[in-house]
Amino acid sequence: MNVKKIITLLLAALLVLSLAACGKQGSDDTTKPDGEPKNAQEAAAMYKDLMDQENAILTENQSLWEKVFQAADKGMTTQEDGKNYGDFLLDTIESAKDKFTADELKILRQGGEKIREIERTLAAIEAKFPDAAPKAPDNGDSIPADSPTTPGDSGKTQKFPAFEGKDLNGNTVKSDDLFSKNAVTVMNFWFTTCNPCVGELAELDALNKELAEKGGALIGVNTFTLGGDEAAISEAKDVLAKKGVTYQNVYFDSDGEAGKFAANIFAYPTTYVVDRNGNIVGDPIVGAITEPKQAEALQAQIDKALSADKG
Repeated sequence: MNVKKIITLLLAALLVLSLAACGKQGSDDTTKPDGEPKNAQEAAAMYKDLMDQENAILTENQSLWEKVFQAADKGMTTQEDGKNYGDFLLDTIESAKDKFTADELKILRQGGEKIREIERTLAAIEAKFPDAAPKAPDNGDSIPADSPTTPGDSGKTQKFPAFEGKDLNGNTVKSDDLFSKNAVTVMNFWFTTCNPCVGELAELDALNKELAEKGGALIGVNTFTLGGDEAAISEAKDVLAKKGVTYQNVYFDSDGEAGKFAANIFAYPTTYVVDRNGNIVGDPIVGAITEPKQAEALQAQIDKALSADKG
């Protein structure tokens, strides 16, 4: 799976890219570079610059693009190989054009056309220099914690962002209370139309029962529900009920620190282990625990947190 496929998964999750280099906006346009890269190093630099531009286009008018993504087929988690991502966006814009004003459509179409040109250039670079594109993991592989693809501790102790939210039944949930009462808390980020996310719900429910016997708990965070979207909450509850899930799912303000943290998760499902003091233990587990590698990595972090809690 390449980076662009992960980006498409993001869009299906209604998340907007916000990588560190998104500041390249305005007149700094290199969608048509002055010349072709002469070597792999130049190719990698040009590729990154173009991706930064693409991300900037999406973040510059975030609210408009969110409406576009909401109109997209939520069941599509990856893009077809060989299809220009700009064409995908432009097709989606056209299918939802009645939701926008003339000025908004102009902005979106211009953005989509720029992305289409960027994608054509990226494809040409990849064809000549296959290693220019940053490599993302295949299904079942974990992304390093210091990758821009998902927030992690980069080798340093990191607190899980504090939040005050609610569970899907409307009960108030405070992160300080949640973490302090558990020897370990497993925080699983998912969304309703993510097949791998839904596919691991039964395993997660079984894990929650095991954790309960050891003084721990598993908590789900459906990113569609952030901010208290009632329709998304209802849909999440339906999915959880059909899967027989009994563990608590929570949501919080999408504009708060925890919401911003969630917005930087760019691959799903992603799971964090948190200790009693609210510290994140180890690297995030990216991918469903139905895969042995993920299950083993998650269990190792849980065991580490439980051992440390016993002193």
